[in-house]
Amino acid sequence: MADRTESSILIAAAPGHVLDVIADFPAYPKWATDVKKVSVLSEEGDGWADQVEFVLDAGVIKDTYVLDYEWEVDEDGTGVVSWSLVKATVLKTMNGSYTLAASGTGTTVTYRLAVDLNMPMLGMLKRKAEKVIVDAALKELKRRVEG
Repeated sequence: MADRTESSILIAAAPGHVLDVIADFPAYPKWATDVKKVSVLSEEGDGWADQVEFVLDAGVIKDTYVLDYEWEVDEDGTGVVSWSLVKATVLKTMNGSYTLAASGTGTTVTYRLAVDLNMPMLGMLKRKAEKVIVDAALKELKRRVEG
C-alpha cells in the first residue's frame, strides 16, 4: 500500500451539514484556495457526484484532473467519502478520503491522502506537500462549514 498522510479536525456542525459542504463541488472555488474551477461530469443514480473535474493552481503545481468518488455514508452523514484519480497531466496518483464521525455536538473529520506526481520528488518532500494539502483542506473545510 502506498504511503499516505492523515490528519483530523473537529468541526462544530452535524455530520450531515459537513457532508453537504463536501458534496457541493461547484462551491469549492469559493473556499478551497487552490481550486479554481470544478465541474461535475457524472452523477450516480442516487444524486451523488460520481466523476468530478478539478482545475488546480497551487503555485508550482497546476493541473486539470478527474476524480472518481465513492459515497459510503449513512442517512445522518457519517461514513466515508473516498476518491481516486481517473486522469490528470501532472498528478500520477491522488487517492484519498474524508471519514465523518459524530463527536459530541460536532463532527470529527479525518482526511487521508496519497499523492504522486509524474515528476521525480523525494519521498520526504512528497509527504510534506501532502501534509500541507491535508492541513489546509481541513482548515478551509472547517471555516466554510462553521462560517
